[in-house]
Amino acid sequence: MKVQQHDGSIIEMDKKAPESLEVLNHSTSHLLAEAVSELYPDALFGFGPAIENGFYYDIDFAQPIGEEDLAKIEKKMREIASRDEKIVRKQLTKEEALEVFKNNPYKIELIKEINEDITTFTQGKFIDLCRGPHVMSAGLIKHFKLLSIAGAYWRGDSKNKQLIRIYGTSWWSEEELKSYLDLIEERKKRDHRLLGKQLDLFMISEYGPGFPFWLPNGMIFREEIEQYWKEQHFKYHYVIVKTPVILSKELWEISGHWSHYRDNMYTTKIDERDFAIKPMNCPGSILVYKNSLHSYKDLPIRMAELGLVHRHEASGALNGLFRVRSFTQDDAHIYCREDQLVDEIKTLLQFYEDMYGVFGLDYYIVLSTRPETGYIGDINIWNKSEAILKEACEKSGREFKINPGDGAFYGPKLDFKLKDSMGRIWQCGTIQLDMNLPERFDCFYIDSDGEKKRPIMLHRACLGSIERFIGILIEHYGGAFPAWLSPVQVNVLPVNNAYHLDYCKEVYNILRDKDIRVELDDSNDKLGYRMRNSQVKKYPFTLVIGDHERDDRTVTYRRFGSNEQITVGLESFVELIQKEIADKKATE
Repeated sequence: MKVQQHDGSIIEMDKKAPESLEVLNHSTSHLLAEAVSELYPDALFGFGPAIENGFYYDIDFAQPIGEEDLAKIEKKMREIASRDEKIVRKQLTKEEALEVFKNNPYKIELIKEINEDITTFTQGKFIDLCRGPHVMSAGLIKHFKLLSIAGAYWRGDSKNKQLIRIYGTSWWSEEELKSYLDLIEERKKRDHRLLGKQLDLFMISEYGPGFPFWLPNGMIFREEIEQYWKEQHFKYHYVIVKTPVILSKELWEISGHWSHYRDNMYTTKIDERDFAIKPMNCPGSILVYKNSLHSYKDLPIRMAELGLVHRHEASGALNGLFRVRSFTQDDAHIYCREDQLVDEIKTLLQFYEDMYGVFGLDYYIVLSTRPETGYIGDINIWNKSEAILKEACEKSGREFKINPGDGAFYGPKLDFKLKDSMGRIWQCGTIQLDMNLPERFDCFYIDSDGEKKRPIMLHRACLGSIERFIGILIEHYGGAFPAWLSPVQVNVLPVNNAYHLDYCKEVYNILRDKDIRVELDDSNDKLGYRMRNSQVKKYPFTLVIGDHERDDRTVTYRRFGSNEQITVGLESFVELIQKEIADKKATE
């Protein structure tokens, strides 16, 4: 397959290469825009990028459209694709581009910011401001589907006009398209908001938009994750701290949040002084560090916190547990000497491997390097830090990518991209070198020569937001949690209450005494109904107790998702489930 590059060159690309799908989807976004331009001549176009497994285009329609209009647009796209129009690249001066797009304020805004050659791609009568790359002609675009529409502020800024964002997906074959659409349907079934309600995990109230309520089952699930988090931190020699939720304006001025993040912070007045509810945990950690005088022998200090933070998110952006206004960050801040940095990064990568592995989450790493301009600190420290991060990634054995120039102004970073059971990518973990806050807060330690020296500060989040991570896990497992995480681990069902209830109560009490979370369903409903209900609740183990079990002091268990029924002695079952919980074994 031939592809047109930004520089005008034409290269061969294998359709099996992941980047070929990106080219196809970006080209399909242009096909969408051309169809819209024919159906809605007054429409103005913003962005139309490829995204993971698809594309979108942000469009300013003169009149609102709805989901019911997607079929009409898709039909027009197929008509245009059948014309097999060539997709033609052209290079323009800024003045020429401004003239071409003079009736589109969105494109004009973008053109004025471009300080390099401007390129357009044209198919038929539709021309778009674009860097490419693209397929050679629209006839290559055959297997696509428009999926949904949503509101999207221009350039993601709520102060700007809200446009209509049309999402779609495009593939090289009908089989790939069908497979992906089936996956989308499975994702809908696994929506954490639906499962959260079905499994009584959490709720959102109109009295607190963006502020989750944790129900009893959800608290068990959450506390199991937090307990595992603490165990891993003790294993890796962290100290755990807790810092206040509300801190004074002066602290946020020193950290820079007051000037750069003020609009997203909740504020209040106490005793005529300005205070803010913390949006981040870093300044509090630094105050703990500065509470004591540190020698070079004390470092590294690994300081972790499950810190409750609040950020004001736009109401339209709120989404179950994925986007909330109050959440707990699993932050850690590591203060170390320069000569300790390599070992610390290596240790952190092993820490992440352990943390994600227990949940069966695959991942890859992205290294973001020094921005071209606006960065702080010595360039030699940047180069050395980036080399250390790159070397650690290479030795980790994990796939990693380099994202040039995308580091923060105060240091390079590693981002951990998690892949769930449905192939979706989630940004959760991060490791960030910080050359800014230690300077702002005058952090130091006493070196071997008796002189003050700045520590290197590493910001580190592994799960990210606990709330968001739980939302990811709910969908990753589809609500069928491994036994160690499940709010109810065993459900006991007597075949007949008149004959089997006493032994069921004995089984129930024995399991409870072993700290196994167990329920006893002794309702008068038929056994088949109670069995189905146990499956709906996705309990890991369902025990059915009848005559044989009572007489032989056995239990017959059935795992969630399996029709196989296995009979074992009661003591053997207790040992089996205890081991499964202790090993944090994944579901079979």
